[in-house]
Amino acid sequence: MMNLKEHSIFVLKEHQHPNGAFIASPSFPNYHFCWLRDGAFIAYALDLMGEHAAARKFYYWANNRLQEQTAKIDLLANKISANQELSDQDFLPTRYTLEGAVNEDDWPNFQLDGYGAWLWGLAEHLRLTGEQRLRDEFAASIRATVKYLTLCWRFPNYDCWEEFRDKIHTSTLACLFGGISASADLLECRDWLTLAGEIKEFVHKNLIKDGHLVKFLGAESVDASLLWVSLPFNLLRPDDPVMRATVKKIEADLLHQGVHRYAEDTYYGGGEWILLTAWLGWYYTLSSRDREAEKLLYWVETQADVVGDLPEQVSAHLNDPSFYPHWLKRWGPVAKPLLWSHAMYLVLLNEVEKKAN
Repeated sequence: MMNLKEHSIFVLKEHQHPNGAFIASPSFPNYHFCWLRDGAFIAYALDLMGEHAAARKFYYWANNRLQEQTAKIDLLANKISANQELSDQDFLPTRYTLEGAVNEDDWPNFQLDGYGAWLWGLAEHLRLTGEQRLRDEFAASIRATVKYLTLCWRFPNYDCWEEFRDKIHTSTLACLFGGISASADLLECRDWLTLAGEIKEFVHKNLIKDGHLVKFLGAESVDASLLWVSLPFNLLRPDDPVMRATVKKIEADLLHQGVHRYAEDTYYGGGEWILLTAWLGWYYTLSSRDREAEKLLYWVETQADVVGDLPEQVSAHLNDPSFYPHWLKRWGPVAKPLLWSHAMYLVLLNEVEKKAN
């Protein structure tokens, strides 16, 4: 009988490039790249499973990418200081080739969330492994990343779903808050705590409506990625009234058996996402809702195919089925396996098993 835990670990390690990069999905051409966001959560899942060497390789890979981008960050700082017009090409990419190159295409590249996520993930790697020597070894790239986020955090940019370029997104700011806060503790930089506080204040003042968080500045609706505000980035505690109200609205608007991204999502018809379902289960484990967490864990497990691969999303319950044929014709079947799906399954499984023991 297939063991999904063991298979998920295998999938993550099998599809790691020798230099440390994680391909997002080996079966889906547009995902034959490495995202810092996906990679950070994949590495976190591997750390939880005791696979520290694989996680460490990813952080070395990411460190190398940031070292290569330092001059571009300095150039961006100079352009901003001189009040020069900016284009998306002035910002760092959201995805890299597995070899570490920047792919000069029309992908929606200006996304900040991954740069916050890698800072958070690195801090978690050090916490879980005790490899404090990496703190000094990676200090320059940590500082470069925080400099970049300091320059850009107020700019509208694409969200974690690579949409809505003209918006300021709550889940993106959560990633930045989490990464900058973790880095401030790592390098004992109080100025960064001030920056994190400014981001948190912005969220409180601008991104709460009717008692719950909203998807982006000016929106009224929720997105399941708002779960990130609580965990792992801890901008709000799981029991904060605003967070509770946000989760309640996510449950009302986005939860079927699995969790949809947002109500208007039409990507492959807008199905239920494995990684977001696992995320809601993760939240439940920290909110004394263990039975509900176990129910979502079971649902995730039943979405694996006969070899154990998990897709990006499940198409049994779609927001708008009329869009499914369009995406199927354009890009082929839904990505499977998606490494991020397997990673979040492992995160939820780890939490459920801890509770059981």
